Amino acid sequence: MKALSNPALQIGLGAVGGLAFGLIVGDWAAELKFVGDIFIRLIQMSIVPLVMASVIVATGSMAGAGTGKVALRTFQWMLGFSVVAAVLAWVLSVLVRPGAGMVFDGELDSGLRDSADQALGWQDTLLNFVSTNVFQAMSTATMVPIIVFSLLFGIALREQISRTGDTSVLTFIDQIQQIVLTMIRLVMKLAPIGVFCLLAALAGDVGFAVVTTSLKYLGTTLLGVLILFALFVVVVTVRTRLDPRKLPGKLAEQTTIAVTTTSSAVTFPTVLKNTVEKVGVSQQIANFTLSIGLTMGSYGAVLNYMIVVMFLAQAGGVELSIGQIALGMGLAILLNMGTITVPGGFPVVAMFLAASLDLPVEAVGLLIAVDWFAGIFRTFLNVNGDTFVAVLVADADDEIDREVYNGTKTVTAEEIDLDEYSDTLARADRAE
Repeated sequence: MKALSNPALQIGLGAVGGLAFGLIVGDWAAELKFVGDIFIRLIQMSIVPLVMASVIVATGSMAGAGTGKVALRTFQWMLGFSVVAAVLAWVLSVLVRPGAGMVFDGELDSGLRDSADQALGWQDTLLNFVSTNVFQAMSTATMVPIIVFSLLFGIALREQISRTGDTSVLTFIDQIQQIVLTMIRLVMKLAPIGVFCLLAALAGDVGFAVVTTSLKYLGTTLLGVLILFALFVVVVTVRTRLDPRKLPGKLAEQTTIAVTTTSSAVTFPTVLKNTVEKVGVSQQIANFTLSIGLTMGSYGAVLNYMIVVMFLAQAGGVELSIGQIALGMGLAILLNMGTITVPGGFPVVAMFLAASLDLPVEAVGLLIAVDWFAGIFRTFLNVNGDTFVAVLVADADDEIDREVYNGTKTVTAEEIDLDEYSDTLARADRAE
């Protein structure tokens, strides 16, 4: 009975029950759609204040960026692999078309409509990134101008704090962020019911296409994860000339924890220990790159977020322009790199992406229902990708002990104080 208290299991049961109910009942299941719509709207109404508060707090809290060659190499590798993940997700989505077969012809939520429906030149597109009235942008959930305003506000707030030492405004906005996060946690208690009703209505409308579409979505994500993992191995092998045949044994323990907990934060101590004791990366390099990678090295998340963008576009019959595709990639990368911290988990991320690109949200319930499986794929790539980046950064400074890697020497990693990483672990957990 204790297992039934697990939120992921409850959502899974709600999804299975909704699919079965919709397939059995048929068209009548559409009568339940309004309940699912209420659940979606409860999430939607939290997005604008949450994103604004999160971006302002993240920007306003920066006391100074890391400096030095190690920091530069770390960020270069992380950004490079994030870009590759986003492009790969787009390519796979175009080839596999995971959202095809579930096309929604209804009107989009009026709150998500924006002038992006019109064909704009690139100058006008960039101009619309800056709003003349941020409150109007907030009222229509036009996310990019909101993010631009929040970034500028956070930078100005950082300047004010540096000049006066007064952190009261930052503390106030941080409290708003925490309160909205609590709201989302309360809303997510309704997720099993909301997902049941959404999927019952979908299954009643499109039949078994619901099942095949979810499998295509998960299959696209898994294929992307495997390709990116193989790319990591190839790059590490070419750059470091380490024997790739030894990697499975070195990554097995952290991979097991990652896929069973779907939490990079829970896996972090094991990743740090194994990167030093089994891979041979120096303690100093491992401490820096892995702690940064915990929140900024989520390559599986970048891949998944871009697939979500394409899935929603295909499900809604929306043809994305090159500019919109580039914006989707940019948002996926920014979500990963920590500039846009959206706590609350996948449902909020999916709604944020839909609002940012004016995509229909009817299929989000299906994505929420199978997100536990997608979370396994994301976390697998996230934690192992962090180790690979640590190896690449360490190799450039000759900070890899090859005897340790080859198993002819034993070292012991320093005991870590988890309290020291508490904020970073919390951010990583909220992001996943």
